[in-house]
Amino acid sequence: MKLATLRTREQGTTAALARGLEGYLPLPARNVGELLARSGWKELVATALAQATAGEGAGVVPAHQANLAPLLPTAGKVICCGLNYADHIQEMGRELPEYPTLFAKYADTLIGASDTIKVHGSERVDWEAELAVVVGARLTRAGEDEAEAGIAGYAVANDVSMRDWQNRTLQWFQGKAFDETTPLGPVMVTADEFPAGHGFAVSGRVNGELVQYGNTATLVFGPAKLLSYISQFTTLRPGDVVLTGTPGGVGMGMNPPRFLKDGDVLSTEIDGIGRLENRVRIHQGANAAR
Repeated sequence: MKLATLRTREQGTTAALARGLEGYLPLPARNVGELLARSGWKELVATALAQATAGEGAGVVPAHQANLAPLLPTAGKVICCGLNYADHIQEMGRELPEYPTLFAKYADTLIGASDTIKVHGSERVDWEAELAVVVGARLTRAGEDEAEAGIAGYAVANDVSMRDWQNRTLQWFQGKAFDETTPLGPVMVTADEFPAGHGFAVSGRVNGELVQYGNTATLVFGPAKLLSYISQFTTLRPGDVVLTGTPGGVGMGMNPPRFLKDGDVLSTEIDGIGRLENRVRIHQGANAAR
């Protein structure tokens, strides 16, 4: 099952069921996070699908007319793991960690699958293609098995990073939490679509050039381990999202370092889940922080 959040004229946004080339079936929830918070959400989706098949309820939005919003526009928690692929850790000159390196974003950072990435006041804008894990159950001090069962599904994300801000201090937060800079989507594919668990090929391109490629099977801390660890100190709830880290190939690790320019197109893809394609707009002005 593939779920998305659509922008609509009538409702603002609505959750929707992706139906292949046919399009998206609107669902009775404002977004995917709100849908996941409802008890029996899978049955709700099944009912909406049956009604649509019978000619009742809302009609399908054709794929070419669908305006994809951020998948989880009201996510209560957006938690990210840095340095989680061995190759990326090595290119950053660090040793393999004993514990995951975590930081947080706000829902304000999230944008849709084809929205413009808007950066104000940074000259070192970098890319980080990532697998996002969407939480589907309340998790408090959960073991790995419980955390695994609590995964609603997977999505594509890019943790666009403002390295000049990030490197001002030892804390990464200020370089990671710029508004409207983190594309998330295009859909959430439910975990039951992947009975063998995660093992996704993650790739990132800049203007069509492949700059990143990795497989989540090589993560130091996999999705269930991450969710379990995080839940030891903060409760995760349906609709929260965890970004699992990026493979090697980020611009800061290149020799010489390379960063995004105004007008570049950033493409992020995970096999079996989907693709993001976002143009980058970088604004420098009198009000930009120095």
